[in-house]
Amino acid sequence: MSHDGTSDDVVSEPVPHIRIERAGNVARLVVSNPRRKNAINGEMWGQLTAACTELAEDASVRAIVLTGEGGDFCSGADVSRVASEESSVSSLDNMRYIGRSVLAMHELPKPVVARVDGVAAGAGMNLALAADIVVASDRARFSQIFAKRGLTVDWGGSWLLPRLVGMHRAKELVLLADMWSAPELAQMGLLNRVVPVEQLDATVDDIAARLAAGPPIALSMSKKLLNAGPESTLSQAVEAEAQAQSVNFTTRDTLEAMLAFAEKRPPVFEGR
Repeated sequence: MSHDGTSDDVVSEPVPHIRIERAGNVARLVVSNPRRKNAINGEMWGQLTAACTELAEDASVRAIVLTGEGGDFCSGADVSRVASEESSVSSLDNMRYIGRSVLAMHELPKPVVARVDGVAAGAGMNLALAADIVVASDRARFSQIFAKRGLTVDWGGSWLLPRLVGMHRAKELVLLADMWSAPELAQMGLLNRVVPVEQLDATVDDIAARLAAGPPIALSMSKKLLNAGPESTLSQAVEAEAQAQSVNFTTRDTLEAMLAFAEKRPPVFEGR
């Protein structure tokens, strides 16, 4: 107790396990639960959704690096707590709560680079694949581990994997639930780059810096067009491209790009 009779106990805020670190126009979105290889528990799904919303609305952020704390990316959902705890929330409601984080990540209007080291399993693998560019270390390991836990594929994997590697390869990944090396996944076309671990940060930082220096409005619309492509007819895609391009022609960034080309200098984009 203090001298005035009040308690000296300090009530601390809960430590966020999904952390945003800003450096210039690049933000790092860090999954932080290193004692469990960055497995994501109930509160963390909500924190991930909130972090994605915050980054989407922050005009100063032009590129995002998605990574895990320490030597692993994310080992998936923390199923140990599911098995040991009773909850007043139904399983369906809980999965819909998790589903909001899937949508928040996929709908981020800014380019996302996944920096993957160590293990990326289950929802953790699908979290990495939700990024726009995936860079992994040569020691990274991946698995759609759900079947080995008596579970079905989730975190958007049933939608994403067939689009990335085709139906039969997607079924192999999910039904056998094997562990795959980064070079093996790169050969399938699931990863953009595999680099020695000592080059991982430099490679990711370079890509993120290049994205952050690009035209934010144009990149955002290109990302949206590409994401919508598999569900669009050619006619719909061409019309969407026309609408996006008409927006670009009204921006200062497109004018700046034209002037820079004429003046033989690099453009400086401002996002307007």
